[in-house]
Amino acid sequence: MALVVSYLAGIIFGAGLVIGGMTQPGKVIGFLDFAGNWDPSLAMVMGGAVAVYAIGYRIARWRGAPILASSYVLPNRTDLEPRLLAGATIFGVGWGLGGFCPGPALTALFSGHAVVLLFIASMAAGMYLCDLVPAQPALIPASRPSAPEANPVIAS
Repeated sequence: MALVVSYLAGIIFGAGLVIGGMTQPGKVIGFLDFAGNWDPSLAMVMGGAVAVYAIGYRIARWRGAPILASSYVLPNRTDLEPRLLAGATIFGVGWGLGGFCPGPALTALFSGHAVVLLFIASMAAGMYLCDLVPAQPALIPASRPSAPEANPVIAS
């Protein structure tokens, strides 16, 4: 049952990306073009996503446990390491230059456009290369003890 619900959630997510225009690189690039013909519609899509998440998170805290699993799995790391900062920077540059982030790119993959295929190949290469970079000490240490494993409990 969890697999069916996950599949349906993915379909709804992909449909939302298509309906919101997020599979169109021009829409993303227009959002990032503050000095030119700025298109604020991406901010509306992001705002809607944040609102849905905020409601879902409140419901999750109220419930205490998910319906299709034994517990929630939430990250508990609070430190910043060079790999995270470098990855976030590369992600942002790729998003701005290519007009895609991973979700919309995977959704647009079925369009067959060469630019989407190139973006997906570059993204896969980046994921592979990331594993070759050794971990470095955190630039900003955690404010509390943390473990790389996820914390399976939602704090009230």
